[in-house]
Amino acid sequence: MNISKYETLAKVVELGSLTKAAEALGCTQSAVSHTINNLEAEFGFAVLTRSRAGVKLTGDGERIMPSVRGMLNYEEQLRQTVSAIRGLDFGTVRIGAFTSVAVHWLPGVIKEFQRDYPNVDIKLLNGDYYDVERWIEEGSVDLGFVNVPAGIRCECVPLMEDRLLAILPHGHKFESYPKFPLVECETEAFITLLEESNHDANRALAAAGIKPNIRFSTKDDYAIIAMVEKGLGISIMPELLLKGRHDDVVVKELVPPSKRVIGLAMTETSKNSPATRRFADYIIEWVKASANGR
Repeated sequence: MNISKYETLAKVVELGSLTKAAEALGCTQSAVSHTINNLEAEFGFAVLTRSRAGVKLTGDGERIMPSVRGMLNYEEQLRQTVSAIRGLDFGTVRIGAFTSVAVHWLPGVIKEFQRDYPNVDIKLLNGDYYDVERWIEEGSVDLGFVNVPAGIRCECVPLMEDRLLAILPHGHKFESYPKFPLVECETEAFITLLEESNHDANRALAAAGIKPNIRFSTKDDYAIIAMVEKGLGISIMPELLLKGRHDDVVVKELVPPSKRVIGLAMTETSKNSPATRRFADYIIEWVKASANGR
């Protein structure tokens, strides 16, 4: 089977552009367009819609992409297994991560892994909880960091408990208090992530039976911190996200206390990849060592 045509389709979908896909694949745009046209003729239906804004999957295209990605994943695993048998450390590991992990964990993990396995390529996709879970379900990543319990079917290894903390602007009436009462979120202007991404605060508030006074919503964690700095409201953030930062905000423990559990998720398909399994081992060891004060 000529799998390169499916690799071309996946790259076009990933980049949303025939031109960008051609650059990434090292060929001409006309060659990419020809490959897609041949695929559509072979399938008997259109898989992409083209416009000045780029390309998008059609409804039929959306239906076939999980199978296309699955085929490419199995092909990658075969290459890695053959390489492992021949004594070569080779392959690609695709990782989905949210901001705090991408900033505080992955640079160190990747540095150690690349030192030992320099021929393995690492691809990192950065998003929020919703993005990572979707990438895992679609097969776009081999490993993903999730909030446990995850909202998808996968094998998940809990890595660390991470406290949730309140962040307040300087001069706030609770600045002098030792801890921040969670119930105050009902009256204070509250700044939050978008609904599908705000698992941390939602779980803490729901567990306490509190309905927050939401004034602003955004997809970006650091935008929330900037808005709190300007006195636009308060918010709840994971401790790992705030680690090592010097923002002009007041950080307080919550009453009652709350936490999130960060986990590492992988699918059954991903577990068959030697490079993916080895990278997962490195992540687990890194988190253990960090917890012990490395």
